[in-house]
Amino acid sequence: MPTAAPAFRILTFVGVLALSGTPASAHPHVWVTAKAEIDYASGKVTGIRHSWTFDAAYSAFVTQGLDTNKDGKLTPDELAGLATENTQNLAEFGYFTKLKVAGKEQAFAEPTEPRMAMGGETLTLSFLLPLKAPATQGRGVVALEVYDPTFFVSFGLADGADAARLTGAPAGCAATITRPKAAETKTADGSKPGMTEAFFEALTAASNYGVQYAQRVLVACP
Repeated sequence: MPTAAPAFRILTFVGVLALSGTPASAHPHVWVTAKAEIDYASGKVTGIRHSWTFDAAYSAFVTQGLDTNKDGKLTPDELAGLATENTQNLAEFGYFTKLKVAGKEQAFAEPTEPRMAMGGETLTLSFLLPLKAPATQGRGVVALEVYDPTFFVSFGLADGADAARLTGAPAGCAATITRPKAAETKTADGSKPGMTEAFFEALTAASNYGVQYAQRVLVACP
């Protein structure tokens, strides 16, 4: 039985079909352009500042009715409730985030500083995801992945140097991005065994199908 979907997943599934006429067989249903800032303090990794920009179809759907003063603009204050709700609902899915420091997978505390802002036609969610305990990197590697195991949501790191940033890191630490070679989007196709919509709907977080499309941030220090 499939796992429950996060709030923005349910809304997007309906919204994309209604707004853009996307066929029900299309997969994924949501596209996110991500940026990540890895925070350090006293030489230890303390958390990740995420910035996720959603595709225009999702952005348009989920913000309907939120322009409370009817001025044609959406302010961070008008989006504050949505930001908090979406951030809290991500907990069930591990915030779509995997982080290893020196080979050890890290656990996260509750996120803080949720914020949403509209930029043109796209909505950006940002929040701080703290580690439960600061992690010592030493000469090991920090490895960050942001992805949806069920591939309902397609996460891709933004282009440019600011896609992966370090704050407070020891001197000489540097971040690099690795991208999967097979980056093409999969589409459910009834003529291809294993690629039907039923296949995708049956995926759970344990299936980890989406990891093959995960883009990774690797941080090495001298």
